[in-house]
Amino acid sequence: MDLPCLDWVHHVEEKWAELSSEEKERFNLLTDIENLFNHGLLITCSDDVKSLSTISKTYSVQKCNVKASEFRLRGNLFFKLKDYGSAALHYSKGVCHADNCTEELSLCFANRSAALFYHGHYKACLEDIQRSLEAGYPNKLQEKLKTRRAACLAELKKHECSKTLNSDLQTNNRNLVNLHGVSVYFCPNKGRHVLATENKSAGEVLLQDEAFCSVLIPSKKTNIETSETDETFGTEDQHCHHCLRQSLSFVPCPKCSYARYCGERCRTDAWGLWHQWECTVGADLLATGVLGHLALRVALKAGEKEIQNLKKRNRTYSSLENDALVQLNLGDNCRNDPEHSNCFHGSSYQAIHSLLPHIAQHSPASRFLQVVTIAVLFRKLQGGPTPWASSKDEGVWQPEMSLLGATALRHLMQLRCNSQAVTALKVREERGSAVQSSSEIRIATAIFPVLSLLNHSCSPNTSLSFSTGFQSEPLNQSDAREGQTEHAKASHGAVMVTVRAAKDLPAGQEILHCYGTILYDRLSRDRMEVKQRQFHLQEQYFFSCSCQACRKDLAEGSPDAKEKMAAELKCVKCGKPLQVCSEGYVCSWSSCGHRIESPGVEIKLQALQRLLDQAVRLLEREKLDDALTILKSALSQSSCILTDTHPLRGQLADCMARVHATRERKREREDTRFVEDLLLCDLKTGEWSLAASHLKCSLIPIQAQFGEDSIELGRQLFKLTQLYFNGQDCVQALAVMPRARQLLSLHCDPHCEELMELEEMEHCLQALL
Repeated sequence: MDLPCLDWVHHVEEKWAELSSEEKERFNLLTDIENLFNHGLLITCSDDVKSLSTISKTYSVQKCNVKASEFRLRGNLFFKLKDYGSAALHYSKGVCHADNCTEELSLCFANRSAALFYHGHYKACLEDIQRSLEAGYPNKLQEKLKTRRAACLAELKKHECSKTLNSDLQTNNRNLVNLHGVSVYFCPNKGRHVLATENKSAGEVLLQDEAFCSVLIPSKKTNIETSETDETFGTEDQHCHHCLRQSLSFVPCPKCSYARYCGERCRTDAWGLWHQWECTVGADLLATGVLGHLALRVALKAGEKEIQNLKKRNRTYSSLENDALVQLNLGDNCRNDPEHSNCFHGSSYQAIHSLLPHIAQHSPASRFLQVVTIAVLFRKLQGGPTPWASSKDEGVWQPEMSLLGATALRHLMQLRCNSQAVTALKVREERGSAVQSSSEIRIATAIFPVLSLLNHSCSPNTSLSFSTGFQSEPLNQSDAREGQTEHAKASHGAVMVTVRAAKDLPAGQEILHCYGTILYDRLSRDRMEVKQRQFHLQEQYFFSCSCQACRKDLAEGSPDAKEKMAAELKCVKCGKPLQVCSEGYVCSWSSCGHRIESPGVEIKLQALQRLLDQAVRLLEREKLDDALTILKSALSQSSCILTDTHPLRGQLADCMARVHATRERKREREDTRFVEDLLLCDLKTGEWSLAASHLKCSLIPIQAQFGEDSIELGRQLFKLTQLYFNGQDCVQALAVMPRARQLLSLHCDPHCEELMELEEMEHCLQALL
């Protein structure tokens, strides 16, 4: 929820509509950030504060032992089903909602320790046992905690050597960062941008950047009306609210039920940087949206002193030559320039502050929404502790503290063009399934100092991957000189982005990336037609795209959505491809000439989609035979009207593979002989073979959709390798593995889970040959 909730938007729209034409005109003439914010304070009042308070009640972050007990009892149900991961997450929700130092809190910690123990998280289990005792766990029940603690210590001692070795290996590998070969440049027509200073090969790391701030994107169901009954977990339930690391054992904010952290260190860091001020207005921040929250967080982290210094300096690049391409000095070289007019401070707040807010480009109504939102949030903050430790009179809001509101407003306007979605691979786990349904989802919105300088292309030459938690800190660009490879410094709580070359790049090539999923059709996930892309880019980012892909499409005349659809449709009578006609579609074979109206095509596609959705629901409930019957019917129907490249054919094939793999897994669970001696039994791989053959069919539409070098194709090949491996088809698994590794290496971290698993499978298969 990047934007404010609809109720708040409607409130501000009504306020805008009530303004006279003269008042709107006066507002439109304001172009200075501080003047805009001060005007916002003038036009907002206690009624606006009350309205936001009323709206934010839907997003309550108050602790409540009754809710904590409900989450604990729900966790008990999942524990009985041996779904220890879901049980732990329910217990974590109980931990966050429970009041401090209460028996309910101790019970939630104790129950979570049991789930973590059976999940194999022994260190986290020990920590929860200690927390439970400190919270006042009943004396009469403490004996079972002591027994669990002894079992944990025994398991940890058993695995101590191997775990230490693995941890050391991971730490050493992750600290190797190569950032040489790129630099920041400035020219008047492009502003600041990034160029390769040497030839780069596809898959090579171009730069790493650490987010200055990030904010988790809460689920749409983060409110009191659904939190009591909803069985799903949002990003806010599964990720640390500071470093974004995924976890099962969170420590809660001591004052609110929303914020949770993967450990004490993240909780302490977040409290010192921003949460001590955010906590009192947590519900209001959920109501006013992620971008407003992120804007405030950036201002709080920057601090009064840094903002005042930048305000006095008011640095621009206007002193540079009008028609020259200038390489900006970085790091230590900037000390030689007292004005800093030709410097770029990529690792400091200055890099964020210098991004353009594009005040004039925001529509008056949008600008008004931003101004009123920040002004009312500022008024709400005044009911809590004073920001910034440097304030002279602690506890008293001085007039100069309005700088916080003005700075937050500046960042909110910047974020329209400079926010970056942080994505993660979400795997939907069906019980017993060997083929997982995975998709890339947005888990947070962040702002990155260097990534924000990359210009857009509808056909980018880079790919992005994100890492969270305790990661490597990016090198200062001053250390990334020609021919150098340095070790990065460790940075706790860092949210990192790694930018890799998606294709070979010659020296002097600009580094470009795509600005987002708004440029792709929601249903087909194909790239939008050029005019649509340009419209969306102009609307959100305030520029008319003239990238190479757009110029090519405009010159050659790119096909519209209907023409693209026709290329993936077949005539139901003769099987030949369809063509667009005035009434809808017509068979391309003149001897046939069969026609079908557009609504008829849409009805058939919608029917197939409903069958797929129904099969997925049955698969999730392990009603495999019913799911298989529906999928066979859907595949038969789709083969009559869709070509092999249609995305729906790929989705049906993928689902069919998951059903066959789940059937095989279920059979294995029921066959005790299989469990007792996997290698000596007469293994039947019929279901594995069927699953692999269907998944192989899905490769064609995925390659057609996303390209032969796409991460989507790489992940599908990885899944195919898993199927061959599970079916002990060594030859096929080893044949697919190199291409899967090549594509994953092109886009992902060398130590990502998929690549590590490929390596393990390869060692195992080679041992069998």
